[in-house]
Amino acid sequence: MIAAWAWPPWPRLELRIDVDPDEARLEQELDTLQRRLRRPGDVLHGLDCEPAPMPGFRLHWREADGELYVYVEDVLRQQLAGYTVFNRLIELDVRADRHLRAPHSKYRAAYRRRGLATAVYRRSLDAGCCLVTGARQSAGAHALWRRLARHYPLRYVQLRERVLRALGETVDARLHDELHTRMLLLGRGWDEARLAAEAGLVRERA
Repeated sequence: MIAAWAWPPWPRLELRIDVDPDEARLEQELDTLQRRLRRPGDVLHGLDCEPAPMPGFRLHWREADGELYVYVEDVLRQQLAGYTVFNRLIELDVRADRHLRAPHSKYRAAYRRRGLATAVYRRSLDAGCCLVTGARQSAGAHALWRRLARHYPLRYVQLRERVLRALGETVDARLHDELHTRMLLLGRGWDEARLAAEAGLVRERA
């Protein structure tokens, strides 16, 4: 079990939050994916699946080019609620790419704030994957990371020229807003020492 994380004071509440999805386009995308999940012969048809932690939902997943796609289906309504993709980051070097992914989620408005994306992220973290933010976050994603940080260790890191550098548990306002500053959630079994040894995290010497 991972010990609950004592959340430190935040220097600021936002981390470059500027993503505002087009709701109509999102609905169209999810409708298309829903049809593909049911279409025999489609690459999305017959995916591995399992019940979600929340009653009435099911998770379908597939891996492609090292990226994991998790589709969340409302079984009762037979509707795709949304999906999360755990992206590779081209900014990472080979060692870090083996262990770190940047999650990105898209869910219908009616299914947000119901713990669906949180459950998918926790599944990945509990499986031993470490998660890092991309350069931008939506307000909803930022809030999700703050909730997860109550249960998983969160660190700030700098990602520049394919080097991942530890910044600590908090950063000042100036560093917080730099494009190269990212948040990192440590998955089950990980700490900074292991991340340094296996993923090339650069830590300041004591």
